[in-house]
Amino acid sequence: MTEPKLSGNEKIKQDSNYLRGNIASELADANAFVSDESYELLKFHGSYQGYDRDTATERKKQGLDKTWEFMLRLKMPGGRLSAEQYLALDTQCDTHANGTLRITTRQTFQFHCIVKDHLKPFIADINRILLSTLGGCGDVVRNVITCPAPIRDNIHATLENACFTLAKHMAPKTDAYWDIWLDGEKMENYPFLPTPAAGEPLYGETYMPRKFKIALGQPEDNCMDVLCNDLALLALFDGQELQGYNIAIGGGLGMNHNNAKTFPYLAKPIAFIKPADLVRASEAVVKLQRDHGDRGDRKHARLKYVVAEKGMQWCKSTLDGYFGSTLDEAKATAKWAIVDHVGWHEQGDGKWFLGVAIPSGRIGDGLGGVNYRTALREVISTYKMPLALTLDQNIILCDIEEGEKTAIAQMLRKHGIRLREELTDLARNFIACVALPTCGKALAEAERVQHPLEASLQTLMNTHGIGQDKIAVRIAGCPNGCPRPYVGDIGIIGRTPGTYALYIGGDFEGTRLNEKIFDKVPFEHITTALEPLFITYKTNRSTGEGFGDFSHRYGIEAIKKIALDTLAATHKWAA
Repeated sequence: MTEPKLSGNEKIKQDSNYLRGNIASELADANAFVSDESYELLKFHGSYQGYDRDTATERKKQGLDKTWEFMLRLKMPGGRLSAEQYLALDTQCDTHANGTLRITTRQTFQFHCIVKDHLKPFIADINRILLSTLGGCGDVVRNVITCPAPIRDNIHATLENACFTLAKHMAPKTDAYWDIWLDGEKMENYPFLPTPAAGEPLYGETYMPRKFKIALGQPEDNCMDVLCNDLALLALFDGQELQGYNIAIGGGLGMNHNNAKTFPYLAKPIAFIKPADLVRASEAVVKLQRDHGDRGDRKHARLKYVVAEKGMQWCKSTLDGYFGSTLDEAKATAKWAIVDHVGWHEQGDGKWFLGVAIPSGRIGDGLGGVNYRTALREVISTYKMPLALTLDQNIILCDIEEGEKTAIAQMLRKHGIRLREELTDLARNFIACVALPTCGKALAEAERVQHPLEASLQTLMNTHGIGQDKIAVRIAGCPNGCPRPYVGDIGIIGRTPGTYALYIGGDFEGTRLNEKIFDKVPFEHITTALEPLFITYKTNRSTGEGFGDFSHRYGIEAIKKIALDTLAATHKWAA
């Protein structure tokens, strides 16, 4: 049998001496950038190399090199951190980055515009506050996510503890991280410090074929879009008592335009496990992808392609082999729902938490006339509360006393932050990825056009009497799907500079993919394209029916025909 051809990335990993490569020597040289080999290895350490795409063309005309810069992403299971850690990161983003913190759609922070000389001291500073960047990117298990709500009951404590357990177990075991960034020092009090081991007993010297994502949730609150992950663990409770987990496998949203071999996919239920089998079963799924993922084509390397092409029967019998016995069939689940964690909520222990909406997750000052960074620094330094990051790029202030609520709200509003009661449903359910100018994969804008797009959509919805409807909108600069544009009501996905593909028909609860209805719509005509859809929705919906559910019931093709009949004569992109 002929051995499959491996991609170049596989050889880079294999030759890297467990992620060391030449990173240390290249950090010390005079170049503003690193080699292609170190670029690939740096991902495992939490960093992507990029350049300022706004200035690249003009600099090239002038005979100048690109403005090289690095992004750095933390590994922060469940999005939990202390006030002291947050305030340290707030200081470090001035010292090492561009003066902002950005909450990602995987419950962690990333930082932008870091020059190479600052990469090592920044990572060292992060580790000294008992946080880490190891596995923030790269072909390993990424940040393990779960519900961020600090509700003090057994349900949420169970999810949090399971999240922490899996994060520690799945962490890479190589010492390269500490050798390179901390000159061999290890932060012994770091709660997710992996147990030392020779080599990589789980990953091996070539690690995973591609990134691997794990999420823990429950049907009653799918705030993390659990089915978008390679491994979705759905906790099933009887009251407050955990019965076990439904396992679903193969979720993943990345794709490439005009490449039918790539597609978004939601995880499919495959088994039910008892609580004691969580780690063993999760490791079995990781091994399934490790051994059967496509190592010759990185665009075809995620677990979803194994599931879609080999089928669930093959996956189940193979998974049973890794697990060591026959896994039980997945159990039926209740209706799914999303709980809104923005605003004031009781924790169940006499204290409160406050979910603060952060558009695009960007914590900075002067953004849309709001000083998010100053406001949060003032509140957190005053009250020293623990924090949690959400999957919708918001931040939760935890453990607030009843008597502190008014003062905290006043502090936030003083700097322009709108609280739950001042936000539209559209604003609370709008997600945008970073895109230009810092993401090398972006084909079009996302974060930088969120505010004008949100405003124009809200005006359009108000005009047609649906301004108070709960519609989830996600805009991505490219088809990789970081802000989860393929689930929910409306997905807006960068196609070419200034144009977008539009998708509709997912459900608000994150259990159904949407479908493409328009391709290459100019940004200024996104509302033009959506207007006939909103009119059809307003006229034909059932009582209480959301936009995505209506679109799915009424039929995407039927809605598309109505829109084309309205728009094709006047808009080339709709012809």
